[in-house]
Amino acid sequence: MTKPRKILQVTSYPPPRSGWGIRAQFVKRRLETEGHRCVVLNIGSSRKMPSTEYETVLGARDYVSKLWKYSSDGFIAHVHVNGASMKGLILALVAEVINLLAGKRCFLTFHAGVEQKYFPREKSVLLRPAFWLTFAIPARIICNSEAVRAKIEEYGISRSKICAIPAFSRQYLEFEPARLPDAMERFYARFPCILFSYVNLRPLFHPVELVEGFAKLAQSRPDVGLVLCGVSGYPEPDVLEAMSTRIAQRRLDDRICLVDDLDHDEFLTALSRAAVYVRTHVSDGVCSSVLEALALRVPVVASANGHRPPGVVTYQATDPEDLRKVLEDTLSKRDAIAAALPRPQVPDTVSVEVQMLVGA
Repeated sequence: MTKPRKILQVTSYPPPRSGWGIRAQFVKRRLETEGHRCVVLNIGSSRKMPSTEYETVLGARDYVSKLWKYSSDGFIAHVHVNGASMKGLILALVAEVINLLAGKRCFLTFHAGVEQKYFPREKSVLLRPAFWLTFAIPARIICNSEAVRAKIEEYGISRSKICAIPAFSRQYLEFEPARLPDAMERFYARFPCILFSYVNLRPLFHPVELVEGFAKLAQSRPDVGLVLCGVSGYPEPDVLEAMSTRIAQRRLDDRICLVDDLDHDEFLTALSRAAVYVRTHVSDGVCSSVLEALALRVPVVASANGHRPPGVVTYQATDPEDLRKVLEDTLSKRDAIAAALPRPQVPDTVSVEVQMLVGA
């Protein structure tokens, strides 16, 4: 039997619901079920909101203090980062160095796909040393695909320390059908065809192009409504303003339902009741919500990023007219597409990740 371990996850954490926050939640639960101790240091947008699920982070000094507190108490850090944020890279490096100073070699999970703002190495020459150090310090690195693994190797990192573990796991499909918030229930009742999309109000999600594409579709399809979930997650003011302006200009206030956040049961309930799932992010790699939709036999229309799984219908992320055409075509043969969808394999990858973290 594996000796109980102490793991400090340094990550964003629900709320709001997001890809790697949900993954961190599943990992935490599995660690605790197996008798290990897992503390989450929440560096996400809810980091100042008190919770029994995680430790808050109230500022830079608090972050450093708590990292040292847990590191000196024997916790091994499990640091989460991607290549989209310089601030995130700095936070990851600080966590790794403090854990190292306390005599621990941390674990790193590098999220998202092969095309990000500062990753891979050709995207940012100046940040190459920082990425190299971020990858060099950990004992092991977890990423979600072999393609990302190859890109990490290009920084001079040994392939043997990088493990590709798909983010999608059977836990993502375990849910109890739930009643949706009243406003959503009324919206679903009004429209026979619901387009459902998880978006943050950030450029890589192309929310303005999504609204414009939907506006074009809405002109010929009065039976279709659009639900945008996740709009409270990491909003950028200029993107929020641009999207709000476009909604007002196209007079779509009554055709679009904006949702701040949903818990896991609510999210999968809303997704399972949708006619089509729309995924707009262009650098998300192997996206869990896309695989959730496919497993639930909900057709997926997603931006072309070179890594979409079989069964997904793609469009050009920056072209609203292309989005309209693809949605129109998909809706016209929705039932046939749903019936023919290949079911993705759903292994228990959370268990694989946990076994790596505890050294089993």
